Amino acid sequence: MRYEGQIFRPFSEANSYLLQCTVGCSHNKCTFCGMYKDKRYRVRSMDEIMEDIRMAKAHYGDVEKVFLCDGDAIAMETDALLEILSALYRTFPSLRHVGSYVGPQSTLAKGDDLSVLRGAGLTKAYLGVESGDDQVLAAVKKGVTADEMLEAGQRLVKADINLSSMVLLGIAGTGEAARRHAQATAEITNLMKPRYLAALTYTPVPGTALFNACEKGTHLLPDPFETLEEMKTIFENITIDKLKFVGAHASNYLPVSGELQKDRAKMLATVNEILETKDSGALRSEAARGL
Repeated sequence: MRYEGQIFRPFSEANSYLLQCTVGCSHNKCTFCGMYKDKRYRVRSMDEIMEDIRMAKAHYGDVEKVFLCDGDAIAMETDALLEILSALYRTFPSLRHVGSYVGPQSTLAKGDDLSVLRGAGLTKAYLGVESGDDQVLAAVKKGVTADEMLEAGQRLVKADINLSSMVLLGIAGTGEAARRHAQATAEITNLMKPRYLAALTYTPVPGTALFNACEKGTHLLPDPFETLEEMKTIFENITIDKLKFVGAHASNYLPVSGELQKDRAKMLATVNEILETKDSGALRSEAARGL
């Protein structure tokens, strides 16, 4: 398969065919993210995309899952996305899942087209919510308010697109800001009602604005136990049922996953034990953590 630049995908898409529809991210201003800083955003030509699908057919034969790259494929024109989805389902008889990262601005711009895309086979969206706190979203230059982020998520849910909300532990810094961030993140999750809540832990990426702030000491990184306090606050304040919490990402100091509310007591017990003992040996080491 051919790709332009480094390719990223959610860890749950490890077995998916990765189809690069856009290069880079349509927003690409987030201070914490270095994924697409070396790329200028553009939409690939339909001829290139269709040729890639033919190449994938020749290589794989058939696939069940496809992930649309790069950072915000939903920013493409709806007609172009519909053409791609139609070609994918024609080409791969076993195809049952097509996922994509989605930006909040691009999602809001789609309006009723989200239902059209769902009907054409776009089954899952990964939305970088990061936080439910307006101050955090403004500080990291996410480009939307918490209310706008909530509306984007709710539109995806209304369209029956399987929504995975991705949030960042540690992104607010320390102290009261961290507590406010965790509380607000639980609140926006309760209102958004995604099927999955994926928690990652902020890790400074060289070349980004937030990395520079950490180096200068103007942004204070929480220690591992403070990020677990945020996780605990989220667990304690999620009120919706059948939410699959995914905390197994390599960036997290303590991998905790389960279904809220069913597994909440067990999940809290796991976190509380580490917070009470302050046993750093039970945490993933810095060397073992990854993005």
